[in-house]
Amino acid sequence: MRIVLVGPPGAGKGTQAAYLAENLSIPHISTGDLFRANISRGTDLGKQARSYMDAGQLVPDEVTIAMAKDRMEQEDAVNGFLLDGFPRNVGQAEALDTMLKGEGVTLDAVLDLEVPEDEVVKRIAGRRICRADSAHVFHVTYNPPKTEGVCDTCGGELYQRDDDTEETVRTRLEVYHTQTEPIIDYYREQGLVVSISALGKVTEVTERAMAALQKSDEA
Repeated sequence: MRIVLVGPPGAGKGTQAAYLAENLSIPHISTGDLFRANISRGTDLGKQARSYMDAGQLVPDEVTIAMAKDRMEQEDAVNGFLLDGFPRNVGQAEALDTMLKGEGVTLDAVLDLEVPEDEVVKRIAGRRICRADSAHVFHVTYNPPKTEGVCDTCGGELYQRDDDTEETVRTRLEVYHTQTEPIIDYYREQGLVVSISALGKVTEVTERAMAALQKSDEA
């Protein structure tokens, strides 16, 4: 299957993408991973991306599109993939359509993870990270530490990242509504959108997603 995963910040896209890709036996292609891989390998595209990032500028669509195209042409993605973070706007979505058309294939589904805005803010703004080890993550509501401000695992100080504050989260949501959300309507016109609730346990959301994708594939 060829799937695009969309949803607001805090919807759990990365987590669901990993589970879905494993269940469907297709590669999980993340924009973040693409950037890191190209930059660390020093590819021409990586160097271009790095120059914009170092200057505090957004990486142009053509660079992101070229990275995605290169990844989707690799052997493990020939029979399908799950895109996470790409396309990010309608221009990128149109470029993806053109790419796939050139290969004689199409998308099978666009999975839209729906989460109420207040829940997104609650999920992200409540996150607390350990200064000693960023892999130790807690949440003031869903996974509180035994002692406030102290990591259960190593005793390190827990803190809120600057980009996890409510104000920053709402700004990120505004960017999502303005730039990324329009691709849902773009794909809805093609009859590709499958929307599910991303509320509940991770396993519940995965089961919901798999059922919706199977139903879409059979339609």
